[in-house]
Amino acid sequence: MYVMRPATAHDRTAYADLIRARAAWMLRTGKIGGADLLEDGRAEQIAAQAGNGHTPVWALLAPEGESIGFTSLYDQTPAWGWTDSERAEPALFLATTFTHPDHRAAKPGTLMAWWALAHAARAGKLWVRRGCGHPGLVRYYRDHQGFDLIHETERGGHPAYLLARKAEELNHLPVTTDSAGTFT
Repeated sequence: MYVMRPATAHDRTAYADLIRARAAWMLRTGKIGGADLLEDGRAEQIAAQAGNGHTPVWALLAPEGESIGFTSLYDQTPAWGWTDSERAEPALFLATTFTHPDHRAAKPGTLMAWWALAHAARAGKLWVRRGCGHPGLVRYYRDHQGFDLIHETERGGHPAYLLARKAEELNHLPVTTDSAGTFT
């Protein structure tokens, strides 16, 4: 069984290591963005969000206890790209997801996204929303995770794609939640 739990400051080293492993894999496989993640201190900058009290980072642990994914799950939809009426609907916003490339077969990104759907449903939210900047991710989120593309916009001079999926309890998921954030 996989476990999702709030990330803590104790997770920062594992998170930075995972980001660097992901970036190296992205470079080897010709994916966009890997070089940026390997810039000096970038992985540590992102990983510093874990347990900082401002960013709601969650960690996905494999059955053996290894951290194989991290994602941020916000209680509100961001203002950019969404209408006021959409932002008024109860939703969670999934952002900044990284998974370890050595665990691709387990589909940790999909496990985290589907966990977020169930987590949102249990919290009384109607939607899980997410954004990304690459058409390839849009296809993956749509075709493999069931999200719909809602808006195409621009953010910081770059394309941004905004997706959503109705929150729903997914009882078949091999993921439990440790909301206490117990460090294991």
